[in-house]
Amino acid sequence: MSTQPQQPDPVPEGAVTEPVQERDLPAPGAAEARGAGGEGPGPDAAGGPAVGEADERAAEQAAALAELDDRWRRALADLENLRKRHARELERERAAERARTAVALLPVIDNLELALSHAEADPGSIVEGVKAIHDQAVDALARLGYEREAETGVPFDPARHEVVGVVEDPEAEPGTVVQVLRPGYGKADKQLRPVAVAVAKRE
Repeated sequence: MSTQPQQPDPVPEGAVTEPVQERDLPAPGAAEARGAGGEGPGPDAAGGPAVGEADERAAEQAAALAELDDRWRRALADLENLRKRHARELERERAAERARTAVALLPVIDNLELALSHAEADPGSIVEGVKAIHDQAVDALARLGYEREAETGVPFDPARHEVVGVVEDPEAEPGTVVQVLRPGYGKADKQLRPVAVAVAKRE
């Protein structure tokens, strides 16, 4: 097989030929840029725009996630500090309330000791002293918000009374308190203990 290059066909006599324009010629290196397939590099080539945008979005998402994680940890720490502070304040309030109660009872103890010290010299005065101390203790409870409850002749109220007996009393209305066996202290909404009563029997 001959390796000699083929000569172009002779131009017929009288034919008009167009000169070759420079714009029709490929630019130097164009074939290498298009590659074997004749096309330029696509957007997915290494280092292209698509890869750069994906990396940027991933970096933004990582930064947002780190910020949310930091906020969550700070909120958790604040909540723990608030819980500890509330526990300390609650304990201080309990201690202050116990102290106020103890202060209210101190005069009662002082008068009891005074009555006992005079009992040997004047045994008859002990009764009057105990009565005075009793009134003082009842007053101290009232100042703390627990007034004495020991009424009779009132209708039975399950919120205030505790029935410990039922008696027949023809002069009392059925279901009314006819006897207080143990006084109560405090109202129904803030009761230290209910009144132990006996009520009239219902027919």
